[in-house]
Amino acid sequence: MPSPPTRDQILEALETIARLLELKGENPFKVRAYRTAATAIETFPGDLAEAARTESLGDITGIGDAIAAKLSEYLETGRLPYLDELREAFPPDILTLFELQGLGAKKIKTLYDQLGISSITGLERACRDGRVANLAGFGEKSSANILKAIEQRSKNIGFFLLGEAAPVAQRILEQLREHPDVLLAAAAGSYRRRKEIVHDLDFVVATREPVAVIDWFASMEGIDEVLARGDTKCSVRLHSGLQCDLRAVSGAEYPFALSYFTGSKEHNVRLRQRALDRGWTLNEYRLAPAEGRPMPAPPPAVHDEAELYRALGLDPIEPELREDRGEIDLAERHALPDLIELENLRGTFHNHTHASDGRNSLEEMAAAAHELGLEYLGIADHSKASFQANGLDAKRLLAQVARIGELNADPATGIHLFTGTECDILKDGSLDFPDEILAQLDYVVASVHASFTLPEAEMTRRIIRAMENPHVTMLGHLTGRLLLSRDPYAVDIPAIIEAAAATGTIIELNANPRRLDMDWRWWPLAREKGVRCAINPDAHRVEGFNCLWFGVAAARKGGLTRTDVINCLPLREVRDQIQSKRRKAGLAA
Repeated sequence: MPSPPTRDQILEALETIARLLELKGENPFKVRAYRTAATAIETFPGDLAEAARTESLGDITGIGDAIAAKLSEYLETGRLPYLDELREAFPPDILTLFELQGLGAKKIKTLYDQLGISSITGLERACRDGRVANLAGFGEKSSANILKAIEQRSKNIGFFLLGEAAPVAQRILEQLREHPDVLLAAAAGSYRRRKEIVHDLDFVVATREPVAVIDWFASMEGIDEVLARGDTKCSVRLHSGLQCDLRAVSGAEYPFALSYFTGSKEHNVRLRQRALDRGWTLNEYRLAPAEGRPMPAPPPAVHDEAELYRALGLDPIEPELREDRGEIDLAERHALPDLIELENLRGTFHNHTHASDGRNSLEEMAAAAHELGLEYLGIADHSKASFQANGLDAKRLLAQVARIGELNADPATGIHLFTGTECDILKDGSLDFPDEILAQLDYVVASVHASFTLPEAEMTRRIIRAMENPHVTMLGHLTGRLLLSRDPYAVDIPAIIEAAAATGTIIELNANPRRLDMDWRWWPLAREKGVRCAINPDAHRVEGFNCLWFGVAAARKGGLTRTDVINCLPLREVRDQIQSKRRKAGLAA
């Protein structure tokens, strides 16, 4: 019998059913029922397999009897006949059209019904020969945007978000460390350096039995194909398409292999040159005398990465910084930053509830944050211009403010709640709420959610105008990018950083792994200018707080310390800091 589906597989199946029903032209209420069920499954805290065994799936709010019966069968047998039946009604590649940015079910249905388009290849051909542009409801601009989306998808094939790779890396790493023949194990490569996008996963193990470890790796669960296999290395491709590479070395070779396969290539070149300058040669196996070079002293014994760096006259460099962006010089001068740690965070500001487009209530979000050990939590539901996100008008916002006041007065809440909003920056740079409303909040996150195609100069002026408002505490997801999906809009980031420094505006590091925005490459400049960072998960449900891990990873990659990040401050100090901009403007807190 096949193993029961995971929660993610169930969610994917429900969304696929919803999409296929849309393509069939089914009743919108039926489509919505499957998406509502997906939301219920996503937030259900219990064991789904146990709920199926006890026939209690239908008791979960949001799951009707008919869908519960289908899910029970899926959980018990590993098969979902209803989904198979729907798939048979369409060409197999039609679902790939949903992977294109800006193309939803309604347009895909039109393309299929009117032009018979059921694949990306067919769609590209129809765009280039003018059939899409001539189709009612599309036009030249839509056709051009579709071609751009196809190009974007093609460019991103074979790449994965850090958020997609991380759980896979952790699972494989845990299994490697449990293997009886593995002495040491680590993930390496771009994942260890916490790049926001990774191409593959690299693992390095120390072992006396490399063949046994390679045999296990080549047969582990989830493999689609073994790409290469030898006595000390193996490459596999998982069902997801993610490639995983394993190197098995001796205990003596391990620190060199781990350093080498962590990279980056540019960083490694600098290390090898420092070795040559000392008359040594450095590779993935050892540090040894270099032939034909003067050697003032023999290479020292190296037992770990820290000793390797010290042998080369450097302070140990954290993996996140190994990009040849000045870290070698800092390490030589003993000036490396003391990077922020996850446990340094005391709270977070950019979080949503079901009042807008979140999944959990205010009380549930507060309880989850308290359970994580946070001291404070900011609530920043969308403003009214974000109608697609059920944004709050002034009346609903002030009602939420009153409720937060009640919760703060109740000792049982256990955590301090800050009142806020994620306020839309309108096209002209004005804000979605008037100042008299914003003045009643503890803080304001200002974000762009529309009019992404403005010229760079106009977009920059738009954002700077918003920053000049004394009620704007911080900027949210500065460039609007969605990694591997939507390019950042055109904006002059150095000018924004200068304006943030001049106005005392905090810049968010949005920790959602689809965003990680502002990009880590800009944080050294922001730090130099004295701009503070807020690491925010942009949590739309309680599980969203887990994104803080990715935010801290990006902050470390940007060289940030706990003193650079405002939400590392304790409650008393952060309360003062988020009011400082208003005070400087002569406004009451």
